Amino acid sequence: MSVVERARRVLPGGNTRTTVFVPPHPPYAVHGEGAIVTDHTGHQVIDCNNNYTALIHGHAHPEILQAATEAARSGTAFGLPTTSEVALAEHLRDRTRIEQWRFCNSGTEAVLMLLRAARAYTGRDLIVRFEGSYHGTGDAVVSPDAPGVVPGSVLVLPQNDLDALTTAMRDHGRQIAAVLIDLMPNRAGLTPADPGYVTALQDLTRQYGALLAIDEVITFRLHEGGLHQEYGIKPDLVSMGKVIGGGFPVGAIGGSADVLSPFVPQAPGAVSWGGTFSANPVTMAAGLAALRLYGPLQITELNRRGDQLRSWLRDAGVEVHGSGSLLRLMTSDPTELWWNLYHRGVLCGTNGLLAMSTAMTSVHLEQVAEAVTAVAREAQSILS
Repeated sequence: MSVVERARRVLPGGNTRTTVFVPPHPPYAVHGEGAIVTDHTGHQVIDCNNNYTALIHGHAHPEILQAATEAARSGTAFGLPTTSEVALAEHLRDRTRIEQWRFCNSGTEAVLMLLRAARAYTGRDLIVRFEGSYHGTGDAVVSPDAPGVVPGSVLVLPQNDLDALTTAMRDHGRQIAAVLIDLMPNRAGLTPADPGYVTALQDLTRQYGALLAIDEVITFRLHEGGLHQEYGIKPDLVSMGKVIGGGFPVGAIGGSADVLSPFVPQAPGAVSWGGTFSANPVTMAAGLAALRLYGPLQITELNRRGDQLRSWLRDAGVEVHGSGSLLRLMTSDPTELWWNLYHRGVLCGTNGLLAMSTAMTSVHLEQVAEAVTAVAREAQSILS
């Protein structure tokens, strides 16, 4: 019996994650090393997906593995806090200048915790978010028309539409707990938010006493302190994940001690938020190792390589969006694009996402560029 047949017997559709499904069925990974992934058929690809941007150093980086292994030898999880979460929180504080942190196990959970924090702190219910942005799979941040979703107190606006934002804040500002924005949303094509719009958004949230919340789960990799620092704004709350876990399950929110005060356990009416494996020492140690390996020099170099690849592709007539180490191939047929690249030895996201890692060499980049331009030449209908 094939692995696909086995999978379909025990997993709906044959796998757990909707985001990695490509029809008729995706290959199954069996090995990853550096920038290369090998699937169950033995086919090897350059990994430009990197688990949807999480693997900033590619697969099986020796220093990250060493940190995780040493942590695991002392215990993988405890019914007590550990010093490892203190160390990662201190690193994030020093890196971002955001005062306090709480950890969880995914970007989805981080966003849910962020929304709970905003509502608890402000005493308000309404959340504002923007069309086309992905903030995980919680009911509050997916389409209210999605199957199984109960509509909540969420107002969805078009991003970069200042008139719509101004009207919404004028009409509902005193009921809004937080405005949640991704400054370069992947699902919306990795188009950076307009700086003037973001500045106006910050001013409006201050005017009406709402919190400004930035989703940095994907974009944190682009700047030492997060993409929001390039915009010169100071969020009240941020959500993070992916690269801060070193390849292990992770999520986090950051904010001032005042804004996060509802989580102080001894405070009257404190928010209770657990999570059996939140801040587990293996993730914390791996995340700290990964971030220490990804300082300003590494960030600059990886962004430079991403910009170089984007330039090559644009010169070849490929429409590609993004910034720095994140690229998005614009396509009318994501499935055909995905398979065409996969057969040519490149793993991209199922929506055309390319995420660089420090494990990728200049040779890898050239091979990726050759594969994408070959697809563009042979199937112009899917890459415009």
